[in-house]
Order: sequence, then C-alpha cells, then structure tokens
Amino acid sequence: MTDIKTLALKYGGYTSLDKVYLDQILAGRSEEEQLALITPPPSVVNAYFAELYQKKSPQAATDYFAEVSQELNLYNADPSFTLETKPFIRLNLSGKSFGFCYEREGLGRIFSEAEELITDELLFEIAQIFPHQLVFEESGKIYMKAIGEEEVVNVETHSLDRFGKLGRWSQASQRL
Repeated sequence: MTDIKTLALKYGGYTSLDKVYLDQILAGRSEEEQLALITPPPSVVNAYFAELYQKKSPQAATDYFAEVSQELNLYNADPSFTLETKPFIRLNLSGKSFGFCYEREGLGRIFSEAEELITDELLFEIAQIFPHQLVFEESGKIYMKAIGEEEVVNVETHSLDRFGKLGRWSQASQRL
C-alpha cells in the first residue's frame, strides 16, 4: 500500500505545507485510523466527481472514484444512506435519491435511499449517465462495471432452402 502521507497529499486535500502536521496527527495511529483521518468528506468526493464529470467526462469521474475507492479503502458491500460509513457518490435519478459506490475493485453498485422497484427505465437512465459502463441487475441489486473488450463468439447462420428445409448457410465469427 502507498504511504499514508502520500495518499493524504494526493486525495485528502492536504498540501506539502501540511507534512509536519500530518506526521503529528498520524503518529501512533493504526492504518485504519490514519485512513479515516485523511479520507476527504463525502461533500468533497462528490464535488470533485461532479467537476470531473462536467469538465472532462463520465469516464474520468468514475476512474477518479474507482482510484480513490481503492487507495483509501472505500469499498462498501452494504451501502446505506442512513449508515454512511464511507463516502459515496450521490445521484438524482428520476427525482429520487440514489448512491453509487464500489463494492470491490471494478464492481460499482447503485443503491436507493428508499425502497425502489428496479425497472428497465431506471437501468436505462443509469446507462445514459454512465455510457462507458455495463449496467445490470443481479439478485435485486444494480451493478456497473467497465465495458471491456468485445468478446468473440462463433455464430452459425441457417437459412431455409428452396424446399423449406433448414440448412447451414454459413459459419462466421461475429463481435458482440
């Protein structure tokens, strides 16, 4: 893992002028306590995410949040609005409050503040906000992951011959 002071300077809003201060407040603390001290508050994480989203791209924003989640151990398998123990990104979807966090490396999770039915329209709205992500539902939860390389599969195409019998027309590889 990267040095805690380096993480504080990169993600926590501290500058090189704060190095002596950081040495003092981090001394004698466990790694978990140190991470808690240098993790920026949710408002800062959300503001920087929004700035990157608007000024650069949705990909730049999610890349930032994936990186900060990994470096500061912000992974959260049980995200909640009421028990916010780690910062997450707040989203307004169809006028309702949702959150976005990473459960683990490469796997994002969208969750609602209140109980919401997962509809195709909701999934489509998320996909429009994050067009570089694959959005899917699994076990009643909404997940996102980066769209990876296209997968090559073999496809056999069949057609009816002039007598109405099914016959092989061609065999090809197709990119999905």
